[in-house]
Amino acid sequence: ECAPDLGCVLCIPGQASCEGEYSNVCNPAGDGFDPVHCDPVQGVSCNMGSGYCEGACSPQSIGLSYIGCDYYPTVTQQLDAYVPSSQYAVAVANTTADPANVTITRGANVVNNTVVQPSSVAVIVLPWVDELALGEGPSKVAVDGAYRLRSDRPVTVYQYNPLAANVTNDASLMLPVNAWTGNYVVAAWPFWQAYPGFYSVTASEDQTLVTITAPPSGALIQAGGGLQADGNGQVMLDQGDVLQVVTANGANDVTGTLISADKPIEVLGGHDCTQVPIGIAACDHLEESMFPIETLSKEYIVVPPVQVPSDNLEKAQVIRVVATADNTTLTFEPDQGVNTNLALAGSFVEIPYTINKFKVSANNKILVAQYMVGQQANFGTSDPAMLVAVATEQYRTNYLFHAPVGWTGNYVDIIAPNGANVTVDGVMVGAFQSIAGTNFSVAHVKLSNAGDGTHNVSSNQKIGISVYGVLNYGSYWYPGGLDLQLIPQ
Repeated sequence: ECAPDLGCVLCIPGQASCEGEYSNVCNPAGDGFDPVHCDPVQGVSCNMGSGYCEGACSPQSIGLSYIGCDYYPTVTQQLDAYVPSSQYAVAVANTTADPANVTITRGANVVNNTVVQPSSVAVIVLPWVDELALGEGPSKVAVDGAYRLRSDRPVTVYQYNPLAANVTNDASLMLPVNAWTGNYVVAAWPFWQAYPGFYSVTASEDQTLVTITAPPSGALIQAGGGLQADGNGQVMLDQGDVLQVVTANGANDVTGTLISADKPIEVLGGHDCTQVPIGIAACDHLEESMFPIETLSKEYIVVPPVQVPSDNLEKAQVIRVVATADNTTLTFEPDQGVNTNLALAGSFVEIPYTINKFKVSANNKILVAQYMVGQQANFGTSDPAMLVAVATEQYRTNYLFHAPVGWTGNYVDIIAPNGANVTVDGVMVGAFQSIAGTNFSVAHVKLSNAGDGTHNVSSNQKIGISVYGVLNYGSYWYPGGLDLQLIPQ
């Protein structure tokens, strides 16, 4: 066959044909076919006419955001004493007008089948994966260590480690497989007392070759899983396998680790249990999904959470800005009095605990991580929790999310363009405060604990949200959602 600009080729790029459950799509070079699984568990089938997968969960239907149909919830390190006494869980929010049939597997075993009703959230308790949750090391590969969660309607997924409102909790926004890439930089926290920081890598395809580049700081890890103590190396993962890498004793910190793979992967970063800042009690579990470098931006707006019970006051946080490329120059508006030149990819600057609101921009893409301070820092009730900031370019106009009832206070923080009309659970938000040097404002909205934890935020302009809850020496924090469009460098 002949194709424009390519000449004689094996196939015309973009042409597709069905073969059982697979759509074979001609690649851009016209020299071969890329098979795409039209997964019946996700309600997808191959259209014999077009040759493409079709259905609500087909790639062209769901786009690139936190909404998807295929996820890999992954247990992370937790304080051992809390694992048998509390529950690991995922919350699945159905964003559609039709019931969503959710199937959760681990390896070849079906673990759970649940129907999530339209515009509602189901909380599904899953067994701990002890190999990942328990102990303080060494680094390891857990074969079939991740759960796989599939739905036949687009859903959003959050994981709670653990679900119960207790003193060692955090939550993560899960990213769907179709939004994964093979490029990440890690945000975590230093080793503290006996407890390590960590990152984990989950594969969705067999024979995924993962390449790890240790951070410029030269941090040491506990060897294992195919990695030496210097933290550099390559690891082969199959579908559902998890590489969990933990820091060695001392002031070691895996923040700034660069991770690449030849197939799409999921990366989480965090800590078994730590103080923020170190020296301020008490310790709490940290975890969050890292966003692919392709989806990161050069500009973020950073705001603090609020105190509880005095939610007219803001709570301090520690902020880390991590470079994804060499020779990165940061600009803070207003200035934050910290180093603004990051010479190497993976190097970072830390802003000591602050209640400042600001915009940070750079000449290269950056990752921004926010860490809630411990209760004895005297900024109200709470303990450490971790958030990855969402770039303004990835804001959305609507969100459906879950905030578990049982916390002393649950809040959604909203960053919106000045003048935007925003509602939370149908109620107009009025108490916005402008953010100096930007065209944005922030509102801290307390969420009702009267229902089942299902909430929605909508706006006539694109906005960013984060969700958190606090109690006496405990907290969780996660980005409520985002688009995951590929942003050019």
